[in-house]
Amino acid sequence: MLNLAIFLLTGAFFVISPHAGMAASSKAHETTPVTARLVTVQDGVAQNAGTITGGLDVRLSTGWKTYWRTPGEVGMPPQVDWSGSENVEDVEFQWPAPERFIAFGIQNFGYHGDVLFPLQITLNVPGKAARLKADVSLLVCSEICVPENFYLELDLPEGNGIDLVSADAIASSVARLPDDTGDNTSSAVSHVDSGAGRMTFAVRTTEPFTFPDVFPEAGDGVALGAPDIRVGDNGHVLWARFPILSSGPIETPSITVTDGQARAFTVQTEAVDQAPAPPFGSAPRTTDLGMLVGIAALAFLGGLILNVMPCVLPVLAIKLSSVFKDITDTRHVRRGFLAAAGGVVTFMWVLAAVLYGLKWTGMSVGWGVQFQNPFFLAILIVIMTAFTANLLGAFEISLPSGLQTRLARSGRTGNLTGDFTTGMFAAVMATPCSAPLLGTAVAFALAGNALDIAVIFSSLGLGLASPYLIVAAKPGLVTSLPRPGRWMLHVKAGLGVLLMATVAWLVWVMIGVAGQRAAVAALGFALVATAILSLSRLQWSPRFAGSAVFAGLAVFAASLFEAAPPVSAPGKEKLAWAPFDRAKIARFVSTGDVVFVDVTADWCLTCKANKTLVLEKEPVRSAFARDDVVLMQADWTRPDDAISRYLERHGRFGIPFNAVYGPAAPEGIVLSEILTTDTVIDALERASHQD
Repeated sequence: MLNLAIFLLTGAFFVISPHAGMAASSKAHETTPVTARLVTVQDGVAQNAGTITGGLDVRLSTGWKTYWRTPGEVGMPPQVDWSGSENVEDVEFQWPAPERFIAFGIQNFGYHGDVLFPLQITLNVPGKAARLKADVSLLVCSEICVPENFYLELDLPEGNGIDLVSADAIASSVARLPDDTGDNTSSAVSHVDSGAGRMTFAVRTTEPFTFPDVFPEAGDGVALGAPDIRVGDNGHVLWARFPILSSGPIETPSITVTDGQARAFTVQTEAVDQAPAPPFGSAPRTTDLGMLVGIAALAFLGGLILNVMPCVLPVLAIKLSSVFKDITDTRHVRRGFLAAAGGVVTFMWVLAAVLYGLKWTGMSVGWGVQFQNPFFLAILIVIMTAFTANLLGAFEISLPSGLQTRLARSGRTGNLTGDFTTGMFAAVMATPCSAPLLGTAVAFALAGNALDIAVIFSSLGLGLASPYLIVAAKPGLVTSLPRPGRWMLHVKAGLGVLLMATVAWLVWVMIGVAGQRAAVAALGFALVATAILSLSRLQWSPRFAGSAVFAGLAVFAASLFEAAPPVSAPGKEKLAWAPFDRAKIARFVSTGDVVFVDVTADWCLTCKANKTLVLEKEPVRSAFARDDVVLMQADWTRPDDAISRYLERHGRFGIPFNAVYGPAAPEGIVLSEILTTDTVIDALERASHQD
């Protein structure tokens, strides 16, 4: 660090200097956003002087900013090439304490207004004239980012003299340099939890904090979000937690801590195994009753709409087919549909409990994420294959225990297990779909407390169960259906074909999640298990035992998980999607481009519908072909922490998710789950044109 005493010593030369008052600065580089020049304390190189004190003086126009040595997720620190200088051995470039600012909706570290970077210049030959030549690369940002590349040149002849204006400016900047001695720091620790996506620091100092801020440096490619900063022990303990937005290899962080204008210091932290506890707890979020009721209504409507989504139709059709078996017995109809509604709501309660438990442990949660699990998919493939064979007449399910039975019919025995299971499967098959209003409701629930999750998921279950509840309330509605007859055999076969298509879709999803080998093996064992069930000449016990063995092998096949993503099926891609990279979004926007982000997955049927019906159709396709539009796709078929954190940042926990970024919308325009041509084109226009 430069010592302020140097200015007191060299200031004495001003009194006797014949060059006193001469400007020790280079010719300025001037553009609309920035004016820059080289300055030095000395007007010349004094006899036997081996060092010169200088600075790169940058003056930014209103609204413009430039970056610190660690810029954050977006940006580039100033870079200077001194190789063209004469009689200069080395130039030490020093960094005043930064400030935090928002650019394109992302946290960045840097400077606004006037900033002077102190320079300690070491000469090759002490006492001889020198020439400074700086090839400067400087990125400055406002609504857009502009790279400034320019040359500065300053001659320093032999002689004495001090420039008081430059000396005062450099002295003020030196006072802003962080202290790197750590004299007042008794401890500084850090903990990185990559799984939970957060980085935590704790610093104890002898001097209390008043207005602290923390600027971590953890390696290239590590981008952090807005911190939660707290102080304790009468201000002597500073605690900070940062969300990790994107990361490469994470090093043991060093941090620069500022306390308003009072002080700044840089310290290397010590890695610890457990995250340091905050000095005091955060206040729990209180739930506004009116808001909770409103969001619960949205959840109910979202669940109701799910009934017309293609995910639910095959299982809903199975339940309707059970009515054909006993269309006149209203008591059994009422009981069966109430049991199915109970199955729907029960599954939603179980799902809510699991999601809350995962959230409590710090894991990422989301709507439909169970379809990222190959074991879950294998179980569904086995069950749906058996149901398909049952509807196509290969065998009849009639387990004495009632376990996973009577899904195709309620029966006259009063056993409601099949009806209850039907409802549960309707809810299971609804989770890969997202309906309008559903995203808002689920995001509110998963961002809240246990009460929020319980109320919202209960409302969602009631909405999804509404058709069953309506029939249970008015069993007479079923009398409007045609009388039983041979036509029912054709309906049953049609439903079997629908379930066969569902099995094919599940296998396709599993190929994306676990790879082709695991998916084919799971399907093969499921078919063998179903074939054994179809051997009517065998007693039920060996049939059940044999099918159970092969069903277990089908689930075991999910362990053949392929680590590498499978190669995409051949075919002409209609749109040129770039891989998702959150950091690049702001970089594209900073150069004036519009970025359309599509978070999708093989298991998300709504995503596929959006792509087929809107994104790949005219006129959206032509709008995407513009030179200033960048298409970026995030594939969430498999778990991906970066995508999960990106969704959470936008308050979403499910997909589809689409957002449009641009110079006029740096923080993004979030679109509805169900896309339309008009909404996509309107968002592209709004993001690209500023008011």
